[in-house]
Amino acid sequence: MMGAVATLTILALMGRFVWLQVIDSARWVRMAEDNVLRQIDLPSTRGILRDTHGRVVATNRPCYNVYVTPGFLREEAFPRLAEYLGLGRDERDRLEARLRGADGPRRFQQLLARADIDREALALIETHRAELPGVSVIALPVRQYPFGELAAHAIGFLNEVSAEDLRAYAARDYRPGERIGRSGLEQAWESILRGRRGWVRLEHDVRGVVLSNRESIQALGPDRRQEPVPGRDLVLSLDMELMRSIDRAFRPYPAGAAAVVDVRTGRVLALYSKPAINPNLLTTGISPALAREIEENPYRPNIDRSIYESYFPGSTFKPFTALAGLTAGLVDPRSLVTCTGRHELGHRVFRCTHVHGPTDLHRSLVESCNVYFYTLAETVTMDRIAQLAFDFGLGRHTGVGINQETPGFIPTRAWYAQHYPGQFRIGFTLNTAIGQGNTRVTVLQLAMAYAALANGGTLYVPRLVERVEGPDGAEIQRFPPTVRRQVSVSAQHLAMINRALGEVISNPMGTAHASAIAEVDLAGKTGTAQVSRIVRSGEDGRRTWYSQRDHAWFAGFAPASNPEVAYVVLVEHGGSGGHEAAPVVAQVMRDWFVRIRPGPAIPSVTAARARDARNPQRR
Repeated sequence: MMGAVATLTILALMGRFVWLQVIDSARWVRMAEDNVLRQIDLPSTRGILRDTHGRVVATNRPCYNVYVTPGFLREEAFPRLAEYLGLGRDERDRLEARLRGADGPRRFQQLLARADIDREALALIETHRAELPGVSVIALPVRQYPFGELAAHAIGFLNEVSAEDLRAYAARDYRPGERIGRSGLEQAWESILRGRRGWVRLEHDVRGVVLSNRESIQALGPDRRQEPVPGRDLVLSLDMELMRSIDRAFRPYPAGAAAVVDVRTGRVLALYSKPAINPNLLTTGISPALAREIEENPYRPNIDRSIYESYFPGSTFKPFTALAGLTAGLVDPRSLVTCTGRHELGHRVFRCTHVHGPTDLHRSLVESCNVYFYTLAETVTMDRIAQLAFDFGLGRHTGVGINQETPGFIPTRAWYAQHYPGQFRIGFTLNTAIGQGNTRVTVLQLAMAYAALANGGTLYVPRLVERVEGPDGAEIQRFPPTVRRQVSVSAQHLAMINRALGEVISNPMGTAHASAIAEVDLAGKTGTAQVSRIVRSGEDGRRTWYSQRDHAWFAGFAPASNPEVAYVVLVEHGGSGGHEAAPVVAQVMRDWFVRIRPGPAIPSVTAARARDARNPQRR
């Protein structure tokens, strides 16, 4: 019996040895290594964003964060650390409380002491590293936006992941303290821009001081080191010099938006919204005072006016109303409507800007006669106007792929029947015909629609990203133009509309003639959209008008005879489209065709330069 007991005991011990040394050896080896090795994450580099000419619009700069392991930091070393970091009394007390409050396993976990220290603090800590056991400095890349507020809504920003993000994106292996794209291209292309972090396991002594040097770290094998994988870069269609030009033209105005697109491909050359918030502030964190200032700003700088906010398009909608009538065969462009400055419908009077007299379709667009379109609307009907607008992408998402895009709204008879049963009036159609009532569009929608007018009816999906590149500059993927729809409209009817849009500027009676420029022939349509007056209550309780002025629009394309770009400018509460928005377009288009546009100059620019050379006083 004793022999049997001894045999069983020996067999049990041998089995246990086999289990520990062979079957479960990896776990125990790892546990032993963990006593002398510490794993440190190696952050990856986020991909860079460049504009179409290679200008960097989003990049990375080094940021040095100081971490402390409470179990290794000696109490007498803390005052020296606080001094090197330049901590104030309150900051010092809070950090000391956090270190003292770490108990159990938390004593051997790193705590962030201070983020993004300056170079002087970094030099002090590195010089006195031997006196600061348990203190380590980790270099992290932080996003930087060289153009600041310019294109801020389109580019977006990063900020730190939240607890909700960690739960929602558990499969993506985010860590506390990392940053994630929150808006714009940074959010939409997060999976492409974000790389994959690496790690290294380094030896340390009982005080937490790392024993490995730079040379030994580089020589570590794959079991001790995994290199980070950098994110991929994006080359955008945006031209930041064009964006600068728009920003200069908008200096007199507190709020507005603009879009410029290539009519031949749908490339978005500029997408502008004012005001905006500097994304560098949002990425590093904003103070409560600045957050309150942003929240209380009446111009709402956090709103993307180019694709999120929708507006009454006013008279910029009239070309589509005219096309609806022409396409349906219900409008004779030579027929005259006598404008007396008012149009009576039942007991209601719909007014025009002034008396135009006998007016045909061409003149009604050039001089923006409301009465002509009121009369046209009674024949064409709301649903025909709505269908033509839908065909040109109005009232629908453009598919630009960033932020929260608003679809706008084009009303129909069915919508009125659902929301206002038994209350439909022909007056609703009259308001729709001139871009008022319940008609709402976004700036980018209108730009894509006018691009389709200019190119013969091809509606493109707006494209912000041209290609994806690797860190070495090698092309990984290129994005060709995407046609959304070929609008079924007559080339003759389009030519008729576009001739009128050209005379809006070239004709002395045109509503934007004052904005004609010698370098390029512009085409477009002014819009002065009436808005509901917004009232605010002051501190004394009195209600005051926030703004009583209409929105000013100008939408069109250039050159008028051979269109290359389409543009839309909205000056929020600017007043008259002809007096406020059209001059902005003229200034920007002069910059574009004379100074910014790549390639050889167009003939009209060459001719203007020759005239200036012959007569220097014209400059």
